[in-house]
Amino acid sequence: MVEDFGTRLQSADVLVADGAIGTNLQAAGLTPGMPAEEWVIDRPDAIRSLHRSFVEAGSDLILTCSFGGNRIGMSRSQYAGRVAELNRSAAHMARLAADEADRTIFVGGSMGPTGSLVEPYGSLGLDEVSEVFAEQARALEEGGVDFLILETFFAIEEARAAIEGVVRVSDLPLICSFSYDRGTRTMMGVSPTAMVDALGDLRLAAVGANCGRTTDDMEEIIDELVAATDLPVWAKPNAGLPEGDPPHYRVTPEQMAAYGVRYRTHGARVIGGCCGTTPEHVKDIADAIQGSTHDSTTRTPRDP
Repeated sequence: MVEDFGTRLQSADVLVADGAIGTNLQAAGLTPGMPAEEWVIDRPDAIRSLHRSFVEAGSDLILTCSFGGNRIGMSRSQYAGRVAELNRSAAHMARLAADEADRTIFVGGSMGPTGSLVEPYGSLGLDEVSEVFAEQARALEEGGVDFLILETFFAIEEARAAIEGVVRVSDLPLICSFSYDRGTRTMMGVSPTAMVDALGDLRLAAVGANCGRTTDDMEEIIDELVAATDLPVWAKPNAGLPEGDPPHYRVTPEQMAAYGVRYRTHGARVIGGCCGTTPEHVKDIADAIQGSTHDSTTRTPRDP
């Protein structure tokens, strides 16, 4: 790979991220409630196809199908004993899709929370949390990712333990993204500012938000993050809240694109989508951001 992700992240460019893994795989036949990570082994063709569709739509980076691929998250899966193999394979599939492109595509190793409450709110020990994420990060790096991301976290204690485990085994750029599903607070009551204050002493390349409640909420979250930190800000909202059964999402690709331009104006440096966000959403986001960048440059050219 010619470009370095950390360097690119620090540039003035806005990077377009990919969209949802789980909801798009469900549209392709994944049974609701089944871990998407099982398709890394059972249906690798579907995983590779989804990665390619995001690249073709204009994503500058794609995330591995490994969100729930930690040892605790996979404990009830038929592949519970193959966590390292699964993460390496997930990274390898995304790497292949990225390397097929005629431009630089970065691959991020996705790591979601364990799904269990940690001390002092639950029985899961912080040392075990650190080891769980060290194991997953090591396997993802072995598979060829360019950076690592802890996403959809909601508790400071678990996030700190996870970060400490990751940085113990990897020097790759690390991003931490929280889910503010109570507007501008997580389910544990954590605000964007509190998140930055609690994690600011750790080695992070960027901070951000994903999933959450509404695209309007994300705008407020970006404002608060930008005010709280000098780190690049990552933004991947849902395409609205799910409705019906099977669930569908109301925010259209055109509407998501308009929000993407607003997020850029508010200071977000990585913009994509989470649940319900399809390759069509990503294409419109990429087209709109490229167009707004061109328009901005035309109106206020840089000094030579």
